[in-house]
Amino acid sequence: MNRLIEMRPGEQNPPIFHCKINNERIMEKIVIIGGDAAGMTAASKIRRTDKKCEITVFEKGEHTSYAACGIPYFVAGYVDKKRHLIARTPEEFAEKQRIRVNIRHEAIKIDRERKEVEVIDLKTKKSLRIPYDKLLIATGASPVVPHVDGIKAKGVFTVSNLTDAQRIHHFIQKQKPKKAVVVGGGYIGLEMAEALLERDAAVSLIDMSPQVMNTMDEDMAGVIQKYMKKEGVKLYLNEGLKKIEKNEKGEAIAVVTDKHTLQADLVILGIGIKPNSGLAKDAGLKLGEKEAILVDKTMRTSDEFIWAAGDCATSYHLVKEKPVSIALGTVANKHGLIAGTNMSGADEEFPGVIGTAITKFKAMEIARTGLSEKEAAELNIPVKTIVITSKTKAGYYPGSEEITVKLVAEESSLRLLGGQIVGFAGSGKRIDTLAAAITAKLTARDLAFMDLSYAPPFSPVWDPVQIAARQLI
Repeated sequence: MNRLIEMRPGEQNPPIFHCKINNERIMEKIVIIGGDAAGMTAASKIRRTDKKCEITVFEKGEHTSYAACGIPYFVAGYVDKKRHLIARTPEEFAEKQRIRVNIRHEAIKIDRERKEVEVIDLKTKKSLRIPYDKLLIATGASPVVPHVDGIKAKGVFTVSNLTDAQRIHHFIQKQKPKKAVVVGGGYIGLEMAEALLERDAAVSLIDMSPQVMNTMDEDMAGVIQKYMKKEGVKLYLNEGLKKIEKNEKGEAIAVVTDKHTLQADLVILGIGIKPNSGLAKDAGLKLGEKEAILVDKTMRTSDEFIWAAGDCATSYHLVKEKPVSIALGTVANKHGLIAGTNMSGADEEFPGVIGTAITKFKAMEIARTGLSEKEAAELNIPVKTIVITSKTKAGYYPGSEEITVKLVAEESSLRLLGGQIVGFAGSGKRIDTLAAAITAKLTARDLAFMDLSYAPPFSPVWDPVQIAARQLI
């Protein structure tokens, strides 16, 4: 008989996995906290690699594997059914991959010594203690909610998950709000402002910053702000939220800033997000920037049996050369793939991020990657920058529209460090060329002479990103 003895909790030597009794393998217990992009990508990867292990997922919410980035478009009416935003349901994971997903179950404690997770069934309020051999924390992030009077009034919403989306959608259909205020001028703020315009509401947007889109530089944000005003959004910048006034029914009726009182029957909070790292912090795991869970390039935490992935975890920034907190769906999926690969016994590294992101407001496409000019200044990196305005197609070709490109390069070497693009149809995805160039550590000269494609329906003979690069060299 081949018997390997399990180690007691607290012993120094790690327990031996995949042990055998009578030549039969004991199933390894994989527990995953969080059932969205990172968690379910990891679970699927583990199952593809290991057909026999036991995979159990606990999800606090009601849905798994849903497209959170699609929420504004569901609210706008571009996506007509919530189901279209769900890639796979818990039942489908169980049936097709033998992954057990428990929705409405909240993990409240990780006992690292005993290697157990304490979970509350939110329906029955029953407490469960679940043992694990390997654990993945994929708890995502939560919206920042300011502590001001009236913040819980009826008609005030965050935009974080499909439940939020349903509530907003139902409220709009039932109440048909005429005046909406969006608090926050980032990605969610702009996307929700567009959605509410589509729902025939008058939209005001407030932000305590002097510009929208703080991940962009002021000059590029100015282009966005001009277009937003043209499309009917009233901007109130350099204004902080003070309170939300409500009527005797508890319904929001106005948003009060330090400068104005804005009438509103719908308020969207898009102030920002924070990593859901409290569970990890309480368990004694190390945290990084913005209190995201600190992981190495294999997505392993400071505990050798625990990994973390997605919006709750750090990523290594290839230009800043340090761990950062960046919450993006693309990153979460890649995190999950690497975590799942390594939890299956491999040793693969996540290469890193440079903060590439894209969005739109109405017809305007907005994209950025790498360092902004202000980020470079904060890092004390001397840079050379250029901003150019060109056309998305040959000037004589029908449908050619304006595009503005900004490049940020290291002053001494002209190595590309960052780029921003604002423009109309065909502008935004050009950011991927810049992302590839920055990742490869190319210079402005390399980009200027890169063999990019050309035909009048797609670009001028010198693509706008190359026009910008030429002016840097």
